[in-house]
Amino acid sequence: MGSLSLHKLPSINFSKENLKLGSESWCKARKEVMSALEEYGCFVALCDDISLPLHNGVFKALEELFDLPTETKMKNKSSKPLYGYVGQIPVVPLYESMGIDNANTIEGIQAFTSVMWPNGNEGFSEKLLSYTKLAAELELVVARMVFESYGVEKYFESHLKSAGYLCRVMKYREAELNENKLGFVSHTDKSFMSTIHQYQVNGLEIKAKDGEWFGVDLSTSSIVVMAGDAIMAWSNDRIQSPHHRVMMEGKGPRYSIAQFSFMEGIVQTPEELLDDEHPLKFKPFDHIEYLKFFSRNEENRKLECAIKKFCGV
Repeated sequence: MGSLSLHKLPSINFSKENLKLGSESWCKARKEVMSALEEYGCFVALCDDISLPLHNGVFKALEELFDLPTETKMKNKSSKPLYGYVGQIPVVPLYESMGIDNANTIEGIQAFTSVMWPNGNEGFSEKLLSYTKLAAELELVVARMVFESYGVEKYFESHLKSAGYLCRVMKYREAELNENKLGFVSHTDKSFMSTIHQYQVNGLEIKAKDGEWFGVDLSTSSIVVMAGDAIMAWSNDRIQSPHHRVMMEGKGPRYSIAQFSFMEGIVQTPEELLDDEHPLKFKPFDHIEYLKFFSRNEENRKLECAIKKFCGV
């Protein structure tokens, strides 16, 4: 399917020497990032920081986690909607996932680990934390590029302070012979931004603006950076959160790890992004309240664009 598509997600080099603030290579990467976000709502970041041992270590840790008994995994609970265990759902029988709040901190990882392994599991915590910190840093670099491009970098520090991270670790089992290959339904992310990293088996598909679905082929050192509904509202529709889904065409299970940034407090469009040609499209909103709205009932979850319904002008 991918080869016949007119679309291919742009790949952008995020190697260390490319990211010296204000350098020529920074400006070039920033331009590529903005072009990709405004066209597709996402792109592939090539990160030399993700070594093969780090990549393999994280996913070996996930295999160990998903091998735990279902009743243990179901102890992954949260007072925040969409933050805990999800699995055994008839609509998406291939899918199972768990959520780790404050995932880029040792406290967040250990709080999760101690529920799964009451005697602790140092190896798991270390491997996961090495990845989640890296993913959070990558996302903040991208956010900084966005703020700079729109001339609103003076708000970046406060953005930095209010960002918290939820990591979702996911397993999709292989579809059986006559089973539907849908791994996860078409949706947009409810976050400000998300990062997605996977192990071996492809399956992520993105919907382009012209309505065509196309696959994403990922290497071991690549991470998909994706716009969520919150940055769509914040940017006054300049960046749109793309619909995406998972189709299990490959062999064997697919493991992936997605990290989402959620903002504490109120998210609002900077006044610099408003003028006669760009009137305000979204009212200021509370990010966690938006999650509650989305998860409240089936109708809200089925909306084509829940954020417009929640706080659109």
